[in-house]
Amino acid sequence: MTLRHSLRTNEGQASRTDTTAGALAAALAATLGIAAVCWFVAIREMSDMDMGVSSRLGSFAFFLALWAAMMAAMMLPGAVPAVLSLAQASGRVLSVQLFVASYLAVWTLVGLAVYALYRPHGTLAAGVCAVVAGSYELTPLKGHFRRLCRERVRSGLHFGLSCVGSSSGLMPVLLALGLMSITWISVIAVVITAQKLLPPRAALDVPVALAIVALGVLILTAPSLVPGLTTPT
Repeated sequence: MTLRHSLRTNEGQASRTDTTAGALAAALAATLGIAAVCWFVAIREMSDMDMGVSSRLGSFAFFLALWAAMMAAMMLPGAVPAVLSLAQASGRVLSVQLFVASYLAVWTLVGLAVYALYRPHGTLAAGVCAVVAGSYELTPLKGHFRRLCRERVRSGLHFGLSCVGSSSGLMPVLLALGLMSITWISVIAVVITAQKLLPPRAALDVPVALAIVALGVLILTAPSLVPGLTTPT
């Protein structure tokens, strides 16, 4: 009887292990797959739209759809640890879907604010924005939100709000330098992903912040030297 019970227990544990492994694999494939498709869409749609600091957003419906794709492309790779943690804890695909949907919904709401506030601007505004954004990277508030991005996930909404706070310096840099620039989108996406995946380290974080400040100073003093930046005529 004991042997039979033991065998059943082992079979149950093996079944749960297989289910969890399947959920992890599905969550990883879906998350990275969505990001890859959205990168393709963003690159295709934005190929002729980059005007640097004088970029225009187009119609509301077009911008919101493009923004949603852009956020999925930029933000989902860095969310992989959170997605896998949730998949392992719940073992349910539906939980992962709700998490990703609510996470992206937060960034879509950010897009509404961007559309309402963004205007084509000059290099002065872009340079000042970069200097302020680089300074934010060194503040305790930035560190607080970044730690929340790496702690145990509560929900997609909570994770999204924490990541918006953590990226409140980097995303304005993108808006200032060229919202429709694939070059700047790629650079900012790499930095955001690295900050989500790597623990805070002054040896890495301080040089990044100083580089953003230096970029702002360069924009203010010699904008023609900044790659990917189109000055208005």
